[in-house]
Amino acid sequence: MELKEAQARVDAWIGQFEEGYWPPLVNLARLTEEVGELARLMNHRFGPKRKKEEEEDQDLGEELADVLFVLLVIANSQGIDLADALDGVLEKYRLRDSQRWTRKDGGGPPAPWGGGPDAPEVP
Repeated sequence: MELKEAQARVDAWIGQFEEGYWPPLVNLARLTEEVGELARLMNHRFGPKRKKEEEEDQDLGEELADVLFVLLVIANSQGIDLADALDGVLEKYRLRDSQRWTRKDGGGPPAPWGGGPDAPEVP
């Protein structure tokens, strides 16, 4: 699914309710809650804090998707096209950080992000 479609699907979901989008600070609180749940899962899996035996297993993909959902909600409520914003951020990182780490291909100019034969493969 493309980001534009994801934003449209979230907008359709929110649009069916009278309350509509919540205010920005409420959505920020929701995002913080979801990131907290993700942090708890990551700490249980990779950190020193193990989950209690009676706690249900959490799904990492679902927790990431919860965070993404709230990010899509915030973007929609603020009129932000996340696909365009992400393109800009990827270009910023490409230009800023292209010489920061050791390249697997032994050097050369940083790869473009726009797709095509020169684009990096997505893992």
